[in-house]
Amino acid sequence: MTNCKVIDDYIDLVKSGKYRVCREQIQLIKFVENVFENEEIYVDEEQLEKYLSLQKYFPYELFEWEKFCFALHNCTYSAPGVLRFPDLVLIVGRGTGKNGYLGFEDFALLTPVNGIKNYDIDICATSEDQATITFNDIYNVLENNKAKMQKHFKWTKTRIVNIKTNSVLQYRTSNSNTKDGGRPGKVDFDEKHAYENYKLIDVFVTGLGKKPLPRTTTTTTMGYVRDGPLDQEFARGLEVLNGDAPDNGTLYFICRLNDEKEVHDEQNWYKANPSLQYFPNLLRELRKEYEKWKIDPNNNPSFMTKRMNLPQGTEANPVTSWENIKATNRPLPDLEGKPCVFGIDYTKTTDFLGIGLMFLIDGSIAWKPFSWYCSQSADLGRIKFPYVQQPDLQRVDGAEIPPEIVADWLREQKKRYNIVGGALDNYRYTLLKEPLMQLGFECDRKGRNNLKLVRPSDKMLVAPLIASDFANHRIVWGDSALMRWYTNNTSAVEDKNGNIIYGKIEPKSRKTDGFMAFVAAYTQLDLLKQNQPMTVDELKNCFNAIVF
Repeated sequence: MTNCKVIDDYIDLVKSGKYRVCREQIQLIKFVENVFENEEIYVDEEQLEKYLSLQKYFPYELFEWEKFCFALHNCTYSAPGVLRFPDLVLIVGRGTGKNGYLGFEDFALLTPVNGIKNYDIDICATSEDQATITFNDIYNVLENNKAKMQKHFKWTKTRIVNIKTNSVLQYRTSNSNTKDGGRPGKVDFDEKHAYENYKLIDVFVTGLGKKPLPRTTTTTTMGYVRDGPLDQEFARGLEVLNGDAPDNGTLYFICRLNDEKEVHDEQNWYKANPSLQYFPNLLRELRKEYEKWKIDPNNNPSFMTKRMNLPQGTEANPVTSWENIKATNRPLPDLEGKPCVFGIDYTKTTDFLGIGLMFLIDGSIAWKPFSWYCSQSADLGRIKFPYVQQPDLQRVDGAEIPPEIVADWLREQKKRYNIVGGALDNYRYTLLKEPLMQLGFECDRKGRNNLKLVRPSDKMLVAPLIASDFANHRIVWGDSALMRWYTNNTSAVEDKNGNIIYGKIEPKSRKTDGFMAFVAAYTQLDLLKQNQPMTVDELKNCFNAIVF
């Protein structure tokens, strides 16, 4: 135990089994106990008591989990003037009260209890509506206690200033170009799931460190932006709680369902929302949302993604779960000289072109992807994914992507790998026919039939195989954010006959070319199997057959 009552109270609550908690909460308790047992740290109990006394001005008191986080984040020190957990990441289900927590924390840190002059706080979000939620909560506390608060604060609709400390609270939004040069003591990132890149985050955090006790607080649910800052933050948090990475001063408080099947027992909903036991009206609302989600999950994705903190991949039917897509991020095996087949998606010469090599290694599918994009594509301005930064994507200047670029890439790959065949859509075969023939890839010719022209029915046939290989984590393509993006942009819809049809979730801003090239290569899996080298046992059997 930590010998700090508010920290130990929450530890006891988790261990009591009063309500169900997710795997990450159990890991967090073990993590905190281990830190207190093995490190020279302490809780400033006097400071904590003064902070918590400020609850009298708020229309609510902090719950056990909130006091637990507050004490660790704001009053636990590894040395005088050195916070043990200067960074707090709260990932909790919608309705938990994260903005209420953030409002109290920011109010408290403006006051003389913090003991630091000019301890400015920036609340950052991607929209003004979101950025002002916490700010307005504090503004209303001041308005509701005006007679008392006027002695200690000055406030407007955009700035709140503590008179004694001269600490300023204000909100910031996505126009990050004008925000350089700040010197905040603390930065808040509200609803980080909406951040698509690190541009806004980097601008604000670079101002930290110029004041004592720099802090950051992230409060968010999960969302629909994949491979963005929150997904990376979440992945780091899991590594820390698993004991696979150092915490580097960050406290990860994660609440979620651990498996989609858990949603059908409402007692598991407490795993995503540790405040649910105190909100009976919210429980009734969740029951209604659950029934809507059961009937039509595609049009009610927020129930699982935001209420239960278990993203379903996309707003439409995803090819597979995001967890399965992330599982492809494993190192590729040694592929040098191995047999493989290529897949090409070349739907529009003025847009994106996806290609890749598929290998069959010890029962797993290894995919080596590459892509090009046309610099004059009309869709580039709509794309939110940081495509320019991807190492497996190359820009092509000009009116279109020429077919020769595909032949050149395959020619280079043939120097390293044994390419035994390939596949592409019939739609663009006429453009690529001559370059591919020069490389030895042809279809429907006597003696050589190593090129498949893929039809919609071929994709339907391999769709169940692809789904199974994703589910069983038999697919690996290394750390390709581009392939993860392509895959997450692809919908998989069942037709009236039960066949899976791949499509685009959004036709302009979310490209699928790399995944469709992957699907094309899958249609040549049988050819790839025929070209697998014999195993030792197979060689022995052949030898025995010849001898006897």
